[in-house]
Amino acid sequence: MPESDLFWMSLLVFLPAGCAAGLLLFPARWVEGMRWWALFGTAGTLSVSLCVLVGYYNMADRYVDKAGRPLHSVHTRLDARADRAASSAAAPVPGKAQSDDWVARRPWIDRFDVDYALGVDGISLPLVVLTTLITFLAVVASWKIDTSVRGYLALILLLETGVLGAFLALDFFLFYVFYEVMLLPMYVLIGLWGGGRRRYAALKFVLYTLLGSVGILVAMIGLYSVNVRDFVDQEDVTREAAAVRNRTGASAADALQQVEVHSFDFVTLGKAGRAAMLVLNGQEDRLAAKLVETHDAVTEGPPADDPKLVRLFAAGVDRDDALARLKAQPVCTKSFQYLMFVLLFAGFAVKVPIVPFHSWLPDAHVEAPTPISMILAGVLLKLGGYGLMRVAFPICPWAASELAWWVGLIGVVGIVYGALVAMGQTDFKKLLAYSSVSHMGFVVLGLAAWSGGAQAQYWAWGVNGALFQMVAHGITAAGLFFAVGVVYDRAHHRDLNRFGGLYEPMPLYTGLSAVLVFASMGLPGLCGFVGEFTVFMAAWNYSPALAVPAVLSVILTAGYLLWAWQRVYFGTNPATAAFPDLSAREAAVLLPLALLAILLGVWPSLLTNWTEPSVAGWVENLSALKP
Repeated sequence: MPESDLFWMSLLVFLPAGCAAGLLLFPARWVEGMRWWALFGTAGTLSVSLCVLVGYYNMADRYVDKAGRPLHSVHTRLDARADRAASSAAAPVPGKAQSDDWVARRPWIDRFDVDYALGVDGISLPLVVLTTLITFLAVVASWKIDTSVRGYLALILLLETGVLGAFLALDFFLFYVFYEVMLLPMYVLIGLWGGGRRRYAALKFVLYTLLGSVGILVAMIGLYSVNVRDFVDQEDVTREAAAVRNRTGASAADALQQVEVHSFDFVTLGKAGRAAMLVLNGQEDRLAAKLVETHDAVTEGPPADDPKLVRLFAAGVDRDDALARLKAQPVCTKSFQYLMFVLLFAGFAVKVPIVPFHSWLPDAHVEAPTPISMILAGVLLKLGGYGLMRVAFPICPWAASELAWWVGLIGVVGIVYGALVAMGQTDFKKLLAYSSVSHMGFVVLGLAAWSGGAQAQYWAWGVNGALFQMVAHGITAAGLFFAVGVVYDRAHHRDLNRFGGLYEPMPLYTGLSAVLVFASMGLPGLCGFVGEFTVFMAAWNYSPALAVPAVLSVILTAGYLLWAWQRVYFGTNPATAAFPDLSAREAAVLLPLALLAILLGVWPSLLTNWTEPSVAGWVENLSALKP
């Protein structure tokens, strides 16, 4: 029986691309049919993402931790599930692949150890569902696009495949492929369907993104050079040793010594990075090999163990030999760790975006059509934050820990700078673009509030806040950019000083926009407050010097948003008095986003209940390394 989770995850990733290919079958005159086909395709993808969410939740709910809590078992963590799947596949008689562990791996490019590896956890799933929702709403918002509709819709669908693939990939090479797949569709969407300076904005977007991608590529190649033989199942090492012996005629012992294993697997590279951090911190005595699991994984009862030990080497590995091999590699040097982390951080910083790599964003937003701005703000920026969480911090933890305060400072600079520049804008879209720079700075600050020991709980608050902030910003930013598009369709300009009085002719539009504006401002009871508040708490316990300017930025945020609100909606303006209120289609886009902003504000546990266990495991893995 095939793995059902592999089928569902692959369907989730490639259904949009399949629908894009289906658009080629439509005659040119069937424009309305193309729109409905794309809408059904994105609706189907949204439905599949919800099925994956339910399946993952059911799997995690079956396991309990030592305290009897469901969802929190160590056996449901991504690295534990990936290890079990790898061990089962590496056995002399490979075990039957589980259909409900929500990790799947198939060989892809054997020569370079590249796998088609997909998996989900509480960190990636919220962003997956957010992506499918925003893309669905963006297609609804695109109904008035009447130029080259086939190509436009196909590019949106291909873009969705690239984003979903990046969120689900567990192999660095596969992640990079999907990460790059997003580049061309967004470039063309801005360059062909954008405003007057669309070519300049599209070129700037591509150059900045390619610059970041080069850094990620160099880091990926450098990390692939690490010999991870002591972190993978030893059955694989034994088979490789046999192949070396057959090829060279060496003795069994010599063949075993010659074996090198290289991997793009995120989980394996993360183990090597954590082991290197212990070595660099002078705590190599804490490194140990894993125990062979003989207990019931459902009820979680591992053998009594020294809590100071960090079991990263694979079961059956000679600890002293493995440590000697590890210390002989460049991965255990400070320069290697710094270089890899800086390359990864800079690469993902472009996508967040982080000051000073942000200047492509205002131009892209101003020139992009409204639905593409929704996707850009609601989805694509989250790939930068996700890359930091999935790749940079877990794989290069020593450098991340050493540079954490400076990373936090960069986040604070982005928060304050973005708010200050937003206050001076008269273009509604450009104001929201700089607002995004400010709000995404909270994501960086939350991740950087690295604390160990008894203070690790505060860091967990920060990481939870960063993840919540990404989802909340995706909702509010997508909604606000669509709100700008609604009024632009009527006024044909975005000049804040020429609006005014919209609340009289457009009461429904004003009410829904108010929810999103105040949510973006961080008003308690709305989604923007939750993530920012938890980040503030983490930052204060980590470094008050970073927390104070971040907290004070709330005043700036309130200032530019309320000022914009006053100029757009208050007063009277004969030029806007005849504007029609929201159409049914426009209301169908804004209403779900406004309701989600309220729902997550008053019931944040709707999201945190199934993200917090994965975040807790992520934090536990890294905070335990801090001396």
